[in-house]
Amino acid sequence: MEGWRQKKRPECLEKRFEFKSYEKNRDFLDALGEYCEKVNRFPDISFGKTYANITIRPEENNVKEEISKGDHDFARAIDFLNKKEEN
Repeated sequence: MEGWRQKKRPECLEKRFEFKSYEKNRDFLDALGEYCEKVNRFPDISFGKTYANITIRPEENNVKEEISKGDHDFARAIDFLNKKEEN
């Protein structure tokens, strides 16, 4: 999970993805949108022309509201999508 930062207040995982062009960023965001629909999990996203900031908050069914293995797995899946889009 290279590049992800875990924050305590509020509990979340954050990462900034940088892209060489708007088209690469758009391809990544489109792939991320499709994946999120498939798994019914939606991170907070803010983006500009060549970057996307992703914030993952604890899963809704997480009573303790702490980052879990499932949250880390979701972050790894997002990293995998980014690597796919780079190639």
